[in-house]
Amino acid sequence: MGIIVFKYIQNSSERIDGTPVLLRHSFVWNQKVWSKLSTHNKLNLIKTKKSLKGLDPRVNGDIGLSEFQESADIKNYSIEVISGSTKLNLPVSSFKSTPKIGYTSEFRCIEGWSEDTQYAGTRFSDFMAFYDLGKKSDGTYYQYVGLETPDKKYYVSIDIESMLHPQTILAYEMNEEPISDDNGAPLRLIIPIKYGIKSLKRIGRIVFSDTRPPDYWAERGYDWYSGF
Repeated sequence: MGIIVFKYIQNSSERIDGTPVLLRHSFVWNQKVWSKLSTHNKLNLIKTKKSLKGLDPRVNGDIGLSEFQESADIKNYSIEVISGSTKLNLPVSSFKSTPKIGYTSEFRCIEGWSEDTQYAGTRFSDFMAFYDLGKKSDGTYYQYVGLETPDKKYYVSIDIESMLHPQTILAYEMNEEPISDDNGAPLRLIIPIKYGIKSLKRIGRIVFSDTRPPDYWAERGYDWYSGF
């Protein structure tokens, strides 16, 4: 019976954003539920004394990593940031101007696997405050943050509340080592309250907006919110 229902949904001609309408409605329901549960009080923490130093984090996916693979390119790397009329091009060193924050959490992939990972960098909310980003002239936050790789082949959009979560980090270390090229050097997003498809590797651009920016996997029928 379950297979019949799945085939019916999959083959339905009525679609929203390329996704069968029933499945899209289930995504909307998921977003409403988890956006209520994923508050600043909810943390994804692993209580362990075990050091993860030197363990290579699992590499999963290389979309968007076609450029800046050599360490020589990293030295001249800069990230474009747009917040209203403010436009910045920041070197990687700029993201080390705020206190270094680190956590050990469970990195969850939408494919079904998970892995304990230690990560460290600048808390996204600290980065926003330091450079006075993310707020409009009336003092309210923009609703969304869009991030993309330098080659623009991979991109995500995330609700501002999730980006303000204390565990959302612009990370330059994983498992107490500098992030490798395959895991998104020199700077990547880690957002433990969402599935890994949102933790964009190799950030090339950050945009604050009230219009929801494009999202790679949402365009391909996945749940946009991707929270748990």
